[in-house]
Amino acid sequence: MILIVCGPPGAGKTTIATGLFDRLDDGDFELVHSEDFSRNTYDRLYDRVSAHQSADWLLDGTFYDRATRERFRTLPDAHLVSVAASLETCLKRNRNREDSIDRWGVHAMHADFEVPRDPDLTLDTERRSVEDAIDALARYVRRTRS
Repeated sequence: MILIVCGPPGAGKTTIATGLFDRLDDGDFELVHSEDFSRNTYDRLYDRVSAHQSADWLLDGTFYDRATRERFRTLPDAHLVSVAASLETCLKRNRNREDSIDRWGVHAMHADFEVPRDPDLTLDTERRSVEDAIDALARYVRRTRS
């Protein structure tokens, strides 16, 4: 299984992906954050995942454009999880982060982010708490795996 957790900066992707990883605690998933790569992020991430397709992957990144997401969705058993939040919420969360990015970067990424048309699961973090979003994703994983 490959879970592609996408959304604009500050939407809650990393919090949800890390929370799910901690909760599953089965050692099956490999968690990779896009920020683990300094350049050629999505090419390097794709190479890593496609070279080890027998592993279960939890991928955390903006995956901001449709072409990038579709490339990953061609991999076997890939599932797209869209994490959504308003620009105002993303800006507020970014201000409270230890590793915040420039607010204009949040504006630009939010504006450039192509909202997925057909995600397997959407987690609206305006309406859901972190725990509820992690619960929903854990239920999705259990249901999909069985």
